[in-house]
Amino acid sequence: MKKHNFSAGPCILPQSVLQQASDAIKNFDDLNLSLIEISHRSKNFVAVMDEAIALVKELLSVPTGYSVLFLQGGASLEFLMVPFNLMKEGGKSAYLETGAWAKKARKESEQFGETLVVGSSANKNFNFIPKGYDVPAEADYFHFTSNNTIFGTQIKNFELAKNSFNVCDMSSDIFSRKINVADFDLIYAGAQKNMGPAGTTLVIVKDEVLGHTGRHIPTMLDYRTHIKKESMFNTPPVFPIYVSMLTLRWLKENGGVTWVEGINQQKADLLYNEIDRNPLFEGTAAVEDRSNMNATFVLTDESKKEAFDALWKAAGVNGLNGHRDVGGYRASMYNALPLESVQVLVDAMQQLENN
Repeated sequence: MKKHNFSAGPCILPQSVLQQASDAIKNFDDLNLSLIEISHRSKNFVAVMDEAIALVKELLSVPTGYSVLFLQGGASLEFLMVPFNLMKEGGKSAYLETGAWAKKARKESEQFGETLVVGSSANKNFNFIPKGYDVPAEADYFHFTSNNTIFGTQIKNFELAKNSFNVCDMSSDIFSRKINVADFDLIYAGAQKNMGPAGTTLVIVKDEVLGHTGRHIPTMLDYRTHIKKESMFNTPPVFPIYVSMLTLRWLKENGGVTWVEGINQQKADLLYNEIDRNPLFEGTAAVEDRSNMNATFVLTDESKKEAFDALWKAAGVNGLNGHRDVGGYRASMYNALPLESVQVLVDAMQQLENN
Protein backbone atom coordinates (compact mmCIF):
# COMPACT_ATOMS: atom_id res chain seq x y z
CA MET A 1 0.00 0.00 0.00
CA LYS A 2 1.23 3.47 -0.87
CA LYS A 3 1.99 5.59 2.18
CA HIS A 4 0.94 9.24 2.40
CA ASN A 5 3.53 10.74 4.71
CA PHE A 6 2.39 13.79 6.69
CA SER A 7 5.23 13.52 9.22
CA ALA A 8 6.28 16.85 10.75
CA GLY A 9 9.98 16.10 10.41
CA PRO A 10 12.07 14.35 9.47
CA CYS A 11 9.64 14.31 6.62
CA ILE A 12 8.82 13.12 3.14
CA LEU A 13 11.43 13.49 0.41
CA PRO A 14 11.00 13.01 -3.35
CA GLN A 15 11.11 9.35 -4.39
CA SER A 16 13.68 10.08 -7.08
CA VAL A 17 15.93 11.66 -4.47
CA LEU A 18 15.64 8.65 -2.18
CA GLN A 19 16.60 6.36 -5.05
CA GLN A 20 19.64 8.41 -6.02
CA ALA A 21 20.73 8.69 -2.40
CA SER A 22 20.36 4.93 -1.98
CA ASP A 23 22.50 4.31 -5.05
CA ALA A 24 25.19 6.70 -3.78
CA ILE A 25 25.45 4.79 -0.51
CA LYS A 26 26.48 1.74 -2.51
CA ASN A 27 28.43 3.30 -5.37
CA PHE A 28 29.01 7.04 -5.57
CA ASP A 29 30.11 8.63 -8.84
CA ASP A 30 31.03 5.21 -10.25
CA LEU A 31 33.91 5.02 -7.80
CA ASN A 32 32.82 1.62 -6.49
CA LEU A 33 32.95 3.34 -3.12
CA SER A 34 30.18 4.63 -0.91
CA LEU A 35 29.53 8.35 -0.54
CA ILE A 36 29.95 7.93 3.21
CA GLU A 37 33.40 6.36 2.98
CA ILE A 38 35.25 8.80 0.71
CA SER A 39 37.18 11.86 1.84
CA HIS A 40 35.13 14.99 2.27
CA ARG A 41 38.04 16.81 0.64
CA SER A 42 38.01 14.63 -2.45
CA LYS A 43 37.09 16.35 -5.71
CA ASN A 44 33.94 14.23 -5.85
CA PHE A 45 32.51 15.53 -2.60
CA VAL A 46 33.81 19.08 -3.05
CA ALA A 47 31.73 19.10 -6.24
CA VAL A 48 28.67 18.13 -4.16
CA MET A 49 29.23 20.97 -1.72
CA ASP A 50 29.82 23.46 -4.53
CA GLU A 51 26.63 22.43 -6.32
CA ALA A 52 24.55 22.52 -3.13
CA ILE A 53 25.70 26.07 -2.39
CA ALA A 54 25.18 27.15 -5.99
CA LEU A 55 21.63 25.75 -5.99
CA VAL A 56 20.74 27.62 -2.80
CA LYS A 57 21.99 30.85 -4.34
CA GLU A 58 20.11 30.23 -7.60
CA LEU A 59 16.79 29.04 -6.15
CA LEU A 60 16.59 31.85 -3.58
CA SER A 61 18.29 34.53 -5.71
CA VAL A 62 20.84 35.17 -2.94
CA PRO A 63 22.46 38.58 -3.52
CA THR A 64 26.20 39.16 -3.61
CA GLY A 65 27.63 39.93 -0.19
CA TYR A 66 25.98 36.89 1.42
CA SER A 67 27.62 33.58 2.33
CA VAL A 68 25.87 30.21 2.18
CA LEU A 69 26.96 27.62 4.74
CA PHE A 70 26.12 24.01 5.50
CA LEU A 71 26.75 23.48 9.22
CA GLN A 72 25.81 20.98 11.92
CA GLY A 73 23.85 21.08 15.18
CA GLY A 74 20.43 21.89 13.75
CA ALA A 75 18.51 25.07 14.41
CA SER A 76 19.12 24.50 18.12
CA LEU A 77 22.80 25.34 17.74
CA GLU A 78 21.88 28.43 15.73
CA PHE A 79 19.89 29.62 18.75
CA LEU A 80 23.30 29.94 20.42
CA MET A 81 25.40 31.03 17.44
CA VAL A 82 23.15 33.97 16.58
CA PRO A 83 23.68 35.91 19.84
CA PHE A 84 27.36 34.90 19.92
CA ASN A 85 27.87 36.48 16.50
CA LEU A 86 25.42 39.37 16.51
CA MET A 87 24.84 40.63 20.06
CA LYS A 88 27.40 43.19 21.19
CA GLU A 89 28.99 43.08 24.61
CA GLY A 90 26.45 44.88 26.79
CA GLY A 91 23.99 44.85 23.91
CA LYS A 92 20.37 43.80 23.51
CA SER A 93 18.32 41.55 21.28
CA ALA A 94 14.64 41.45 20.37
CA TYR A 95 12.51 38.33 19.84
CA LEU A 96 9.07 37.62 18.46
CA GLU A 97 7.69 34.71 20.51
CA THR A 98 5.39 32.65 18.33
CA GLY A 99 5.96 29.09 19.52
CA ALA A 100 8.12 26.54 21.30
CA TRP A 101 11.16 26.99 19.06
CA ALA A 102 11.02 30.77 19.27
CA LYS A 103 10.97 30.44 23.08
CA LYS A 104 14.00 28.17 23.04
CA ALA A 105 15.87 30.60 20.80
CA ARG A 106 15.01 33.47 23.13
CA LYS A 107 16.28 31.57 26.18
CA GLU A 108 19.70 31.13 24.58
CA SER A 109 19.90 34.87 23.90
CA GLU A 110 19.18 35.61 27.56
CA GLN A 111 22.54 34.06 28.44
CA PHE A 112 24.31 36.81 26.48
CA GLY A 113 22.46 39.97 27.40
CA GLU A 114 19.15 41.74 27.74
CA THR A 115 16.56 40.03 25.57
CA LEU A 116 13.33 41.84 24.78
CA VAL A 117 10.13 40.06 23.77
CA VAL A 118 8.44 42.51 21.40
CA GLY A 119 5.39 40.33 20.81
CA SER A 120 4.06 37.00 22.02
CA SER A 121 1.06 34.78 21.37
CA ALA A 122 1.74 32.54 24.39
CA ASN A 123 -1.49 33.67 26.08
CA LYS A 124 -3.47 32.00 23.25
CA ASN A 125 -1.32 28.84 23.10
CA PHE A 126 0.52 30.35 20.12
CA ASN A 127 -2.47 30.08 17.80
CA PHE A 128 -1.77 33.42 16.06
CA ILE A 129 1.11 35.62 14.88
CA PRO A 130 1.51 38.89 16.82
CA LYS A 131 1.43 42.00 14.63
CA GLY A 132 1.99 45.72 14.98
CA TYR A 133 4.91 45.38 17.39
CA ASP A 134 7.84 47.78 17.68
CA VAL A 135 11.47 46.66 17.64
CA PRO A 136 13.59 49.02 19.77
CA ALA A 137 16.33 50.77 17.80
CA GLU A 138 18.90 49.73 20.41
CA ALA A 139 18.39 46.01 19.71
CA ASP A 140 21.40 44.55 17.93
CA TYR A 141 19.17 42.09 16.11
CA PHE A 142 15.55 41.01 15.81
CA HIS A 143 14.83 37.27 15.74
CA PHE A 144 11.64 35.65 14.47
CA THR A 145 10.46 32.23 13.32
CA SER A 146 8.70 32.15 9.96
CA ASN A 147 6.69 28.96 10.48
CA ASN A 148 5.64 27.10 13.60
CA THR A 149 5.39 23.35 13.12
CA ILE A 150 3.73 22.61 16.46
CA PHE A 151 0.99 25.23 16.43
CA GLY A 152 0.41 25.53 12.68
CA THR A 153 1.01 29.24 12.18
CA GLN A 154 3.11 31.07 9.60
CA ILE A 155 4.19 34.66 9.08
CA LYS A 156 2.59 35.82 5.85
CA ASN A 157 3.95 39.37 5.82
CA PHE A 158 7.26 40.00 7.53
CA GLU A 159 7.29 43.07 9.80
CA LEU A 160 11.01 43.75 9.75
CA ALA A 161 13.16 45.82 12.09
CA LYS A 162 14.38 49.09 10.63
CA ASN A 163 17.47 49.63 12.78
CA SER A 164 18.45 46.10 13.81
CA PHE A 165 19.70 43.05 11.98
CA ASN A 166 16.83 40.80 10.91
CA VAL A 167 17.34 37.12 11.75
CA CYS A 168 14.86 34.43 10.70
CA ASP A 169 14.56 30.77 11.60
CA MET A 170 13.05 29.27 8.43
CA SER A 171 13.55 25.64 9.39
CA SER A 172 10.08 24.46 8.45
CA ASP A 173 9.25 26.54 5.37
CA ILE A 174 12.56 27.22 3.62
CA PHE A 175 12.21 26.78 -0.18
CA SER A 176 8.41 26.51 0.14
CA ARG A 177 7.70 30.06 -1.05
CA LYS A 178 9.43 33.03 -2.59
CA ILE A 179 11.34 35.30 -0.21
CA ASN A 180 13.57 38.32 -0.71
CA VAL A 181 16.84 37.26 0.91
CA ALA A 182 18.02 40.88 0.87
CA ASP A 183 15.36 41.67 3.51
CA PHE A 184 17.23 39.48 5.99
CA ASP A 185 20.68 39.65 7.51
CA LEU A 186 20.76 36.03 8.60
CA ILE A 187 18.55 33.06 7.70
CA TYR A 188 18.98 29.57 9.10
CA ALA A 189 17.11 26.32 8.59
CA GLY A 190 17.49 22.72 9.67
CA ALA A 191 17.48 20.44 6.64
CA GLN A 192 14.89 17.90 7.79
CA LYS A 193 11.78 19.61 6.44
CA ASN A 194 12.15 20.71 2.82
CA MET A 195 15.79 19.87 2.08
CA GLY A 196 16.99 16.47 3.24
CA PRO A 197 17.59 14.23 6.24
CA ALA A 198 18.44 15.63 9.65
CA GLY A 199 22.10 16.39 10.19
CA THR A 200 22.91 19.61 8.40
CA THR A 201 21.80 23.21 8.82
CA LEU A 202 21.62 25.82 6.09
CA VAL A 203 22.83 29.30 7.01
CA ILE A 204 22.62 32.35 4.73
CA VAL A 205 24.39 35.32 6.29
CA LYS A 206 25.20 38.83 5.15
CA ASP A 207 28.97 39.07 5.45
CA GLU A 208 29.11 42.66 6.65
CA VAL A 209 27.05 42.02 9.80
CA LEU A 210 29.76 39.79 11.30
CA GLY A 211 32.72 40.74 13.47
CA HIS A 212 31.27 43.70 15.36
CA THR A 213 30.26 42.28 18.74
CA GLY A 214 33.47 42.93 20.67
CA ARG A 215 33.13 39.54 22.32
CA HIS A 216 35.33 36.47 22.08
CA ILE A 217 33.65 33.80 19.99
CA PRO A 218 34.87 30.18 20.19
CA THR A 219 36.31 29.16 16.84
CA MET A 220 33.69 26.54 16.03
CA LEU A 221 30.84 28.95 16.81
CA ASP A 222 32.14 31.83 14.71
CA TYR A 223 30.42 32.08 11.33
CA ARG A 224 33.57 33.65 9.89
CA THR A 225 35.44 30.40 10.57
CA HIS A 226 33.04 28.48 8.38
CA ILE A 227 32.93 31.15 5.68
CA LYS A 228 36.72 31.13 5.42
CA LYS A 229 36.84 27.32 5.26
CA GLU A 230 33.83 27.05 2.90
CA SER A 231 31.86 24.85 5.33
CA MET A 232 34.83 22.49 5.60
CA PHE A 233 36.39 23.64 8.89
CA ASN A 234 35.65 20.18 10.24
CA THR A 235 34.27 17.09 8.51
CA PRO A 236 30.85 18.10 7.18
CA PRO A 237 27.80 15.80 7.34
CA VAL A 238 28.34 14.43 3.86
CA PHE A 239 25.16 12.40 3.46
CA PRO A 240 22.65 15.09 4.56
CA ILE A 241 24.42 17.65 2.35
CA TYR A 242 24.36 15.27 -0.61
CA VAL A 243 20.64 14.52 -0.19
CA SER A 244 19.94 18.25 0.24
CA MET A 245 21.76 18.87 -3.03
CA LEU A 246 19.63 16.21 -4.75
CA THR A 247 16.43 17.72 -3.34
CA LEU A 248 17.40 21.20 -4.50
CA ARG A 249 18.28 19.78 -7.92
CA TRP A 250 14.80 18.16 -8.00
CA LEU A 251 13.22 21.48 -7.07
CA LYS A 252 15.06 23.32 -9.83
CA GLU A 253 14.21 20.69 -12.46
CA ASN A 254 10.50 20.95 -11.65
CA GLY A 255 10.27 24.72 -11.84
CA GLY A 256 11.90 26.09 -8.70
CA VAL A 257 10.38 27.90 -5.75
CA THR A 258 7.68 29.60 -7.85
CA TRP A 259 6.43 26.19 -9.01
CA VAL A 260 6.40 24.59 -5.57
CA GLU A 261 4.78 27.62 -3.94
CA GLY A 262 1.81 27.19 -6.26
CA ILE A 263 1.53 23.47 -5.47
CA ASN A 264 1.83 24.17 -1.74
CA GLN A 265 -1.01 26.69 -1.94
CA GLN A 266 -3.22 24.15 -3.71
CA LYS A 267 -2.54 21.56 -1.00
CA ALA A 268 -3.24 24.02 1.81
CA ASP A 269 -6.43 25.28 0.17
CA LEU A 270 -7.71 21.74 -0.36
CA LEU A 271 -7.23 20.73 3.27
CA TYR A 272 -8.32 23.97 4.95
CA ASN A 273 -11.45 24.16 2.80
CA GLU A 274 -12.42 20.71 4.04
CA ILE A 275 -11.64 21.60 7.67
CA ASP A 276 -13.90 24.67 7.37
CA ARG A 277 -16.65 22.87 5.44
CA ASN A 278 -16.85 19.67 7.45
CA PRO A 279 -18.75 20.12 10.76
CA LEU A 280 -16.73 17.31 12.36
CA PHE A 281 -13.45 19.28 12.20
CA GLU A 282 -12.15 22.59 13.46
CA GLY A 283 -8.84 24.36 12.82
CA THR A 284 -6.78 25.48 15.82
CA ALA A 285 -4.83 28.39 14.29
CA ALA A 286 -6.16 31.85 13.47
CA VAL A 287 -7.39 31.74 9.87
CA GLU A 288 -5.20 34.61 8.66
CA ASP A 289 -2.09 32.97 10.12
CA ARG A 290 -2.64 29.38 9.04
CA SER A 291 0.51 27.63 7.90
CA ASN A 292 0.75 26.20 4.41
CA MET A 293 3.24 23.68 5.79
CA ASN A 294 1.55 22.41 8.97
CA ALA A 295 -2.24 22.31 9.30
CA THR A 296 -3.45 21.74 12.86
CA PHE A 297 -7.03 20.68 13.52
CA VAL A 298 -9.22 18.81 16.00
CA LEU A 299 -12.43 16.82 15.99
CA THR A 300 -15.52 18.66 17.19
CA ASP A 301 -16.81 15.36 18.56
CA GLU A 302 -14.15 13.31 20.32
CA SER A 303 -16.35 10.22 20.21
CA LYS A 304 -15.47 10.06 16.50
CA LYS A 305 -11.73 9.73 17.16
CA GLU A 306 -11.50 5.95 16.97
CA ALA A 307 -13.46 5.85 13.72
CA PHE A 308 -11.44 8.65 12.11
CA ASP A 309 -8.11 7.15 13.15
CA ALA A 310 -9.14 3.86 11.59
CA LEU A 311 -10.14 5.58 8.34
CA TRP A 312 -6.93 7.53 7.75
CA LYS A 313 -4.71 4.65 8.77
CA ALA A 314 -6.56 2.31 6.43
CA ALA A 315 -5.99 4.83 3.63
CA GLY A 316 -2.20 4.67 4.14
CA VAL A 317 -1.87 8.04 5.86
CA ASN A 318 1.14 8.34 8.18
CA GLY A 319 2.24 10.91 10.76
CA LEU A 320 -1.08 12.66 11.34
CA ASN A 321 -1.15 12.75 15.15
CA GLY A 322 -0.98 16.26 16.59
CA HIS A 323 1.73 17.49 18.94
CA ARG A 324 0.94 17.03 22.63
CA ASP A 325 0.84 20.82 23.13
CA VAL A 326 -2.07 21.16 20.70
CA GLY A 327 -3.68 17.74 20.49
CA GLY A 328 -5.86 16.57 17.64
CA TYR A 329 -4.17 16.24 14.28
CA ARG A 330 -1.33 17.86 12.34
CA ALA A 331 -0.95 17.43 8.59
CA SER A 332 2.51 18.51 7.47
CA MET A 333 2.50 19.31 3.77
CA TYR A 334 6.13 19.88 2.86
CA ASN A 335 7.35 20.33 -0.70
CA ALA A 336 7.66 16.65 -1.60
CA LEU A 337 4.14 15.71 -0.45
CA PRO A 338 1.98 15.33 -3.57
CA LEU A 339 -1.46 16.90 -3.90
CA GLU A 340 -2.80 13.37 -4.27
CA SER A 341 -1.88 12.61 -0.63
CA VAL A 342 -3.87 15.59 0.64
CA GLN A 343 -6.86 14.38 -1.39
CA VAL A 344 -6.59 10.96 0.29
CA LEU A 345 -6.75 12.66 3.70
CA VAL A 346 -9.71 14.82 2.64
CA ASP A 347 -11.50 11.70 1.37
CA ALA A 348 -11.07 10.09 4.81
CA MET A 349 -12.49 13.20 6.48
CA GLN A 350 -15.51 13.09 4.17
CA GLN A 351 -15.99 9.37 4.80
CA LEU A 352 -16.20 10.10 8.51
CA GLU A 353 -18.88 12.70 7.86
CA ASN A 354 -20.90 10.36 5.65
CA ASN A 355 -20.71 7.26 7.87
